[in-house]
Amino acid sequence: MTSDLGFVISDLGSTLRVRHSLLTFCFLILTMSSTLFSQKILIPMDLKQTDHLKAYGIAYWALSKNLDVDWLLNYRAGSFMLDGLDIVAKECRIRGVQFEEISGAQSAQIYSEILAENTNMDVIRLEKVPKIAVYVPPNFLPWDDAVTLAMEYAEIPYDKIWDDEVISDKLLKYDWIHLHHEDFTGQYGKFFAQFSTTPWYVEQQTMYEKEAKKLGFNKVSEMKKAVARKIKDYVGSGGFMFAMCSATDAFDIALAAENTDICDVMYDGDPSDVNAQKKLDFSKCLAFENFTLEKNPLVYEYSDIDFPPSTIAPAVSNPETDYFTLFEFSAKYDPVPTMLTQDHANIIKGFMGQTTGFKKGLIKKNITVLAEKEGSEEIKYIHGNYGRGTFTFYGGHDPEDYQHAVGDPPTDLNLHKNSPGYRLILNNILFPAAKKKQQKT
Repeated sequence: MTSDLGFVISDLGSTLRVRHSLLTFCFLILTMSSTLFSQKILIPMDLKQTDHLKAYGIAYWALSKNLDVDWLLNYRAGSFMLDGLDIVAKECRIRGVQFEEISGAQSAQIYSEILAENTNMDVIRLEKVPKIAVYVPPNFLPWDDAVTLAMEYAEIPYDKIWDDEVISDKLLKYDWIHLHHEDFTGQYGKFFAQFSTTPWYVEQQTMYEKEAKKLGFNKVSEMKKAVARKIKDYVGSGGFMFAMCSATDAFDIALAAENTDICDVMYDGDPSDVNAQKKLDFSKCLAFENFTLEKNPLVYEYSDIDFPPSTIAPAVSNPETDYFTLFEFSAKYDPVPTMLTQDHANIIKGFMGQTTGFKKGLIKKNITVLAEKEGSEEIKYIHGNYGRGTFTFYGGHDPEDYQHAVGDPPTDLNLHKNSPGYRLILNNILFPAAKKKQQKT
């Protein structure tokens, strides 16, 4: 990562709180003379917004043009405020994003309302465009993954990287990485029972084995473990990581199994270690602990982290009653989780995946839970710090395709412009723009 973006992530909340106090003072002084405020453009993110997803693209575009963006946390569902420039209004019209042109007096009133001590709102200044990478195999298709689908639709640019770039530390050039639903355990998604003879599975295994050999590893599982450790180091040095579906639990399982073989013969040519469970080191995991591996190589599941288990989820899940609830945080004192949960709905439609959600009892105590399915053990959305960086895990595959299967057609986001589930993904993409430079001591 570029050095000027480095900062101690554990201090981000306190840094933003100090900035809040300073902003409050400044804004209260300025509101006494509203003529000091120029005309602004407000991009509302409540139910009046015509295209919530492309609104994030406008914010990213503005940052790429060196324009400041204020993220108004909890004001009209997390709206954006920009200077009232013609180029901003024009871009909103082109992309079909609803905006409001407001006067200096109106903007002063809005800022004053947000910064009042008795409101659960705040202003976060987005200052620098994040450089984004997506960890994907070479045969990746954008519609295979909800995050890249969201970025393509919102017109947010990203680079694709894979194992060779990660091993050679090219990941450090980026501020944010998304992990495509990759199996870091080296078990090829545990698709063996259903798809081992299909051309795409055979091609995938051949490609991964060639890549492992090229990079000097005897097994794909050893290569994937090394990649997981590199990504963990990236987070520790100040990077932002976001993962969905099976990339979440598979990542932590690979870290815990660093020194033991958990892959059966059809995956790596030899049997797994019979004592693998006892040899897991949970201290190396980012989010989970005390989980039990699924040792049967023919079962479409990695461990008991996934909740409900993939083996029974289709039978017990009902899209008509499956919803999860976002937690509410203090915008002024917990700005990070507040940013990550900005939405125009707090009860959101559930959706399944190889990893649908996370079992509450297996999540480490220092992890912040952002959303849960009330009345169950299912946690849907979590966030945590590691070293100077952060990671966010979001269960499920596609927020607008309840039970996405291999070979299903891509989701058309033109039909889901106001998806609350997809908004959570895009919150994570803008989150690094609020990073502050490390203060020299």
